[in-house]
Amino acid sequence: MLFGLFLIPLTLILLVIWALTQKAIFGKALGIIWLSIIALGAFSMVARPLSEKKVLTQEDYYGEYVIDRRYFPGKQADWQYNNFHFTINPDNSIHFYSTPKDGPTTVYKGYISSSAPYGSARLIIHMPAPTHHILTTDPTVYRDVWSFFLVFNSPKFGNMYFKKGTWEPL
Repeated sequence: MLFGLFLIPLTLILLVIWALTQKAIFGKALGIIWLSIIALGAFSMVARPLSEKKVLTQEDYYGEYVIDRRYFPGKQADWQYNNFHFTINPDNSIHFYSTPKDGPTTVYKGYISSSAPYGSARLIIHMPAPTHHILTTDPTVYRDVWSFFLVFNSPKFGNMYFKKGTWEPL
């Protein structure tokens, strides 16, 4: 719209004035305007990948996940970190570990799939019943430029933020 309403008429006016007056200032102004537009276009093409959110595939979900303690630091996040983590394997299996301090580790096994209705894959978790309350719904995926994180809505704990990382007890 800017191009059609402003730039083309301005270019034509400057060309006519330049042709009639033979003054170099009008040619230089025309050159500066068009070089600026070309430079802005080139800069936006280079900068675009640095600001676009990551487009996920199902393979991007493979790996180990731990509680991201940065969102709500404190005792509750530390407790969640020590008690819950999971792994998504390349064979599309998921192993969710509940590791209470005073009891045995429980492993909940299931499988994953994905759906990409808007270009980026969304994680879908299939767990046989009975399962852990954290896994009753699919996670919400939040994408950044270089990474992503998963948020599970637990009926008991509220939102739980998981990021990729290797689990080690605190």
